[in-house]
Amino acid sequence: MTYPKKNLNSNETIALDMHPHWWYFAQPAAALVGSIVIGIVVLSKTEAGKTTGKAARLVTVALLILTALWLIGRFLKWLTTNFVITSQRIIFRQGVVAKSGIEIPLERVNNVNFNQGVFERILGAGDLLIESGGEDGQQRFTDIRHPDKVQNLVHAQVETLVQQRAGYRGPAVVAGTDVADQLERLEGLLQRGTITDEEFAAQKAKLLG
Repeated sequence: MTYPKKNLNSNETIALDMHPHWWYFAQPAAALVGSIVIGIVVLSKTEAGKTTGKAARLVTVALLILTALWLIGRFLKWLTTNFVITSQRIIFRQGVVAKSGIEIPLERVNNVNFNQGVFERILGAGDLLIESGGEDGQQRFTDIRHPDKVQNLVHAQVETLVQQRAGYRGPAVVAGTDVADQLERLEGLLQRGTITDEEFAAQKAKLLG
């Protein structure tokens, strides 16, 4: 299920829309496999006619049903979880019935880090930590596919937004505040290595000009 385009702002485009990595299913899938193995063992070791055998089989069936429901529930949650990067925002939405979401304007993104263990690196999964100037400060997103590439994409989108804003010439009163914000954003891009010293100087000259 893709992120609804009706929720986008005017002139806003989607650069990335993805569900969590398949590793998101690891726990319920392992539990289901384990319950199937237990069921096979119970069926082979117990006799259907005995009371203890009936009880063991009922418990096994209940375990199979519970783990299967857990996996189905996790799939529905996966299906309705979207991590979206647009030309203006980072959006995270999840929930089958009850919905929850996080939105971070790109102009407020200060830093983006990712974390991958050795096993996660092999699988192509990891966590993404986004630091912003909002009230929440830091947001961690887990089971992100190829978080290093997502990090680069966020930086690229921020840089594009800064360049677009730098080329904008609005009213003098509004521009004063906008210039200060954009200079701060440019310094952040320079510190992260997203832009070079020459690009920083050129963009700064445009803003101050």
